[in-house]
Amino acid sequence: MRTEQNVLRLSFVGILVFAVVAIVFGLIAGSSAILFDGVFSGVDAVMSLASIWVAGLVARSASNTFSARTRRRFGWGFWHLEPILLAVNAVLMMSIAGYAAVQSVQSILDGGREVEFGPAMIYAVIILVLTITLTIVEYRANRHIGSALIAMDVKGWIMSGGITAALLIAFAVGSLLDGTEAEWFAPYVDPTVLLIVAVVLVPVPIGILRSALADLLMVTPQDLQRDAEEHATRLVEENGFDSAEVYTAKMGRSREVQIFIRVPVGAAARPLEAWDDLRAPLVEALRGDDPNRFVTVTFSTR
Repeated sequence: MRTEQNVLRLSFVGILVFAVVAIVFGLIAGSSAILFDGVFSGVDAVMSLASIWVAGLVARSASNTFSARTRRRFGWGFWHLEPILLAVNAVLMMSIAGYAAVQSVQSILDGGREVEFGPAMIYAVIILVLTITLTIVEYRANRHIGSALIAMDVKGWIMSGGITAALLIAFAVGSLLDGTEAEWFAPYVDPTVLLIVAVVLVPVPIGILRSALADLLMVTPQDLQRDAEEHATRLVEENGFDSAEVYTAKMGRSREVQIFIRVPVGAAARPLEAWDDLRAPLVEALRGDDPNRFVTVTFSTR
């Protein structure tokens, strides 16, 4: 479980199992909340496949193992696919949750829905165990991998765990209502819990969407900008140059740094090796061992 793709493959298998179990038990129990769980998982499975594909492209971009033709056509690699995928996933999650909320309200207005609470609780216990297990496995693996795609996937499993826990509590309460004065409320348990879960889920992907849009719009990453400016300013001061202009951008896991150093007009000429010696420490400090960082340092009088 040492690579990003292996973790995502495990997640994909788990999601498929999740979706099948949810749809089967949803039909048996007659629960719209469980069916929503299954549909949500099915969409998540499709996005997991896309994540595996994107992770492979990004890894090959970093290792530069594409054919010469592909490198010519995609000179900047495939880092931009990661925020696109994150944005699409977030929008889908919000759309499904919004639709579920509308459907649950309609069900409540129509008099609720009869549910077999026994099978429903069995489903909730099975899925809760699966969800907790996969969340822990992925979280531990990502502490060493540091993947945005896996981090998103972990959030998805946490959300699924929250949904399942809510369903388990609701179904348990619904089963306890049988034979009591509050039995009339039993048909409303399923649509009510679906409404609560949907309303809670709608804002959860907003943070993911905001981050993805920031990457797509190439919003300046402030921490990288400050770091690059500090190093550039130090180089200017130590060598008596005029000024430095720094531009940074983030696209998925890639980081782009462009630094333009203004050299005084009429300054003494230096061999190219001397300029390289000035550039190298700055590039090394900002890039380090990260193959996803690109640092360009240019010296000019203009």
